[in-house]
Amino acid sequence: MAVRKPGLIALFDVDGTLTAPRKDVTPKMLEFMRELRKVMTVGIVGGSDHSKISEQLGKTVIDDYDYVFSENGLVAHKDGKLIGTQEIINFTLHYLADLDIPIKRGTFIEFRSGMLNISPIGRNCSQEERDDFEKYDKVFPQGWDKTYCLRYLDDFNEIHFFGDKTYKGGNDHEIYESERTIGHTVTSPEDTIEQCKALFLANP
Repeated sequence: MAVRKPGLIALFDVDGTLTAPRKDVTPKMLEFMRELRKVMTVGIVGGSDHSKISEQLGKTVIDDYDYVFSENGLVAHKDGKLIGTQEIINFTLHYLADLDIPIKRGTFIEFRSGMLNISPIGRNCSQEERDDFEKYDKVFPQGWDKTYCLRYLDDFNEIHFFGDKTYKGGNDHEIYESERTIGHTVTSPEDTIEQCKALFLANP
């Protein structure tokens, strides 16, 4: 009978790793993930929100995996239960309020189609004030990428991450390069299965 190894977890990107890009997960992958969970803890970390991850991996996704991190971990589930959430609007407003910058002019957050535009000095500033602000252009918190989910995994001393966009500029790059993870680049869901078999399911 398989026994789970303590302190070991594998994290998986969704698109290009567990599924073909923007496609639903296959029965073969679902079955493989069930087998993998018998020997180790398994988590999902995706940039999409929970509803989109559910569309691809199934409505029972938070019960099918030990951890599910949507929006890069801003929303975190463990064993089917919500364990953490970071409401970006409130966080940003609080963060901006505490910033020590010389000018704040209003309209700090602007909703656009599919995105938020955040301006620490406010979009009501003049062009001269905007130019002066350039020296402060690195005032936002680092780590709002997939490494954000790692704050929930302090109990693990061996964290493997599998993703397809691990190159610089890809949305898997930061967590792939993190000193806390062992990164693996995959080329397809089939490659994910083969690499995991060799690493975790090979006969001793």
